[in-house]
Amino acid sequence: MTDPTEQIRRGLQNMVNSGEIPPEGQTWTTEGLREEFEVEGFMAPFVVVRRKSDGVRGTLTFRHAPRVYFDFEPT
Repeated sequence: MTDPTEQIRRGLQNMVNSGEIPPEGQTWTTEGLREEFEVEGFMAPFVVVRRKSDGVRGTLTFRHAPRVYFDFEPT
């Protein structure tokens, strides 16, 4: 099975990890992510989450090193 988004995601992942796309707004560490969100799935550089405080589902972008999550987008 092929993923039509794979090449686009790989390009974005490289840009995020190199700093071309810097974290903006609020950021979360892995610990902070676990406190505020329930993780539903990963597909780098994105993670699908549900916010614990109100049940809103959305996506976060993440950088590998140092690991940081940012840019919460409700879906």
